[in-house]
Amino acid sequence: MYYGAIKNCDIANGAGVRVSLFVSGCRNACKGCFQPETWSFTYGSEFTSDVEDSILDMMRPGYIQGLTILGGDPMEPENQRDLLPFIKRVRSELPGKDIWMYSGYTFEELTGGNPHCSVPETPEILRNIDVLIDGRFVENLRDLSLQFRGSSNQRIIDVSQTLQNGGIVLWEE
Repeated sequence: MYYGAIKNCDIANGAGVRVSLFVSGCRNACKGCFQPETWSFTYGSEFTSDVEDSILDMMRPGYIQGLTILGGDPMEPENQRDLLPFIKRVRSELPGKDIWMYSGYTFEELTGGNPHCSVPETPEILRNIDVLIDGRFVENLRDLSLQFRGSSNQRIIDVSQTLQNGGIVLWEE
């Protein structure tokens, strides 16, 4: 897996101060995407164990609330295979930090067996993240006033509550 950027002390991509990992690779190719360079699966640098170590070190300070994984699209099958062990490592080493993820795929696509995004790793990734911002960016629904999302069709989902309740539960700050 490749990544395009890592942002330390990010306040735009989730609640609180975060470390954000922008993975490479996206097949959704949303019109008006703010970083189409990340559509390529080989954009940027290789995601290695040294990069994992660096991200974990950035996350250790108490003022860092958690990790956000976005892209590209982290829920592309190739990315899921590489992200699952990393997400589990974050959970193990930094259990007090939350994990947010952005995906152009909807929760229903991810859990409904869509062969373009639902792979064996998907259920375990969903069980190990706290919040999923789902849905493709839709340029004609763009709304700069929305918190943590770019278009009004996108949802901020409380994943653990959604999995427990069997229906979508939106995240509330």
